[in-house]
Amino acid sequence: MKTIEMFIGGVRVAGEGTLPVYHKATGEVIAEIAAAGAEHVRAAVDAAERAFHEVQLSPYERYEIIMRAANLMKERREEFAEALSAEAGKPIRDARGEIDRAYQTLILSAEEAKRLRGETVPLAGAPGCERRMAFTIRRPLGVVCAITPFNFPVNLAAHKIGPALAAGNTVIYKPASATPLTASLLVEVFQEAGLPAGCLNLIYGAGSAVGRLLTADERIRMFSFTGSVPVGKTLHEAVGFRRIALELGSNSANIVHEDVADVAWVAEHCARHAFVNAGQVCISCQRVYVARAIYEEFCAAAVEAAQNFKSGDLMDVHTQIGSMISEREAERIEAWVDEAAAAGAHLLAGGHRTGAFYEPTVLTDVTPAMKVVSEETFAPVFSIIPYDTIEDAVRMVNDTRYGLQAGVFTRSLAVANYCAEHLDVGGVVIGDGATFRMDNMPYGGVKDSGIGREGPAYAIRELTEEKLIVLNVEG
Repeated sequence: MKTIEMFIGGVRVAGEGTLPVYHKATGEVIAEIAAAGAEHVRAAVDAAERAFHEVQLSPYERYEIIMRAANLMKERREEFAEALSAEAGKPIRDARGEIDRAYQTLILSAEEAKRLRGETVPLAGAPGCERRMAFTIRRPLGVVCAITPFNFPVNLAAHKIGPALAAGNTVIYKPASATPLTASLLVEVFQEAGLPAGCLNLIYGAGSAVGRLLTADERIRMFSFTGSVPVGKTLHEAVGFRRIALELGSNSANIVHEDVADVAWVAEHCARHAFVNAGQVCISCQRVYVARAIYEEFCAAAVEAAQNFKSGDLMDVHTQIGSMISEREAERIEAWVDEAAAAGAHLLAGGHRTGAFYEPTVLTDVTPAMKVVSEETFAPVFSIIPYDTIEDAVRMVNDTRYGLQAGVFTRSLAVANYCAEHLDVGGVVIGDGATFRMDNMPYGGVKDSGIGREGPAYAIRELTEEKLIVLNVEG
């Protein structure tokens, strides 16, 4: 059995014990990881703090290292993709797609290392300051902790680690225990790229225990976390006045207005965005509000799309949907759908589970109180709900504690503008689904969907301190 050790201060380190790593589709134990104890967390922070103070990399040197890491990842694309497919239950074509995105995210991060800049402050416009000049510069925070989830373990790690290093910070990287294989590969490419020891440290272990140890260490200046709302809120409380960025998911909605040109295309598009990655996407299509005039047509097309969605061997490039991250999670969504059906929801397609695999599922006649509507399903399930006016649709979309992204399908400029102004979310996507994301855009939500924005150019603002410099030219 292969044991994957942690990476602290530039060397591999064993842990207090080990945790198994499962192939998510077969349930087979494929590796084990070293589990961190208090001394390992302390050693990782020691190494990161020491590197922050002792390693002096220029912005261009940081650019070069991150670019080399990106290119090394590209060279090892298939190795990354196969590890990702096994540890996350992701079809190989989707795994390859994630590695390609992570490559681009690292390139974006590298470029930002060369663009760190402040701004001029117009002090001369204030009375008595005619002989003063002022400007701001951006300085790194210090030690940053990146805590990543299982659903996009490579690209979301790149979104946290890339900008943090580009800004001149050092990083402690805590991946999800379910997906540790690609984390090990990621630190390898950074090491091979020439990143000095201590600048990137990898620790494994149970999130609750390791998380408490990390938040207790005041030397960590910022936490960047993607995961569940309860864990995010706990982290936020523990961090206090230190910085934190939280991406906590959603029950993302799409509005399909009656003026769309091709109802069947929109239905297939929504279904694909509901089922990709087995629905385990923060902006997965979960709620679809459809104008009553096209409701029946949309439902029929969505059912056809669900029934044509191909599952099977993860290594088959034609497979579109893999397993969920665990059988326990598949059992959870099975219980939620059964509960909704018992309360009056109508099952149009799917609704069956085989081990960790859950069928693409379409529901109608749901109510706002049902978990499949009000909570984040994080599963290949979506509900179709009719509406009469666009005001009704927007009100229903906003009737949730979440607010990450929403999609609006319409050809009406007036409808698009109304939705853009009134949808209470971090991003409104017109003419496409809520699941649309490019890695250079500001990505994040409102309400319980989190705090802060990802996207290297935007994340780097939160990963740096703005310092004011004032010059008295008469002095």
